[in-house]
Amino acid sequence: MADIAKFIEEIKGMTVVELNELVKALEEEFGVSAAAPVAVAAAPAAGAAAEAAEEKTEFNVKLKSFGEKKIDVIKAVREFTSLGLAEAKALVESLGMIKEGVNKEEAEKIAARMKEAGAEVTID
Repeated sequence: MADIAKFIEEIKGMTVVELNELVKALEEEFGVSAAAPVAVAAAPAAGAAAEAAEEKTEFNVKLKSFGEKKIDVIKAVREFTSLGLAEAKALVESLGMIKEGVNKEEAEKIAARMKEAGAEVTID
């Protein structure tokens, strides 16, 4: 029984990624699916596992700073929004939200363009 207790202690110290790799290795080794037993065994990490399992599909792109080239950033903002010049300028100066609820590819495209224009953005 000492070996089982030691094994359980070792599992407690694993990260979610390590647990996932362990489960996959056990499934391959024994030719089984561990869907239900994994949920029971990984109960302490259920919150983290649930977050890792569901991938975020909608992202918000917010301006963090506009750098030294504010005019270039305003132009870049207008490329991705339907804002007029005055509204885009106000958005840039207030470090506002450029786009909300976009897919990952679009968020990365906007971020790359803003970086090219001299701005910093956050994607969440």
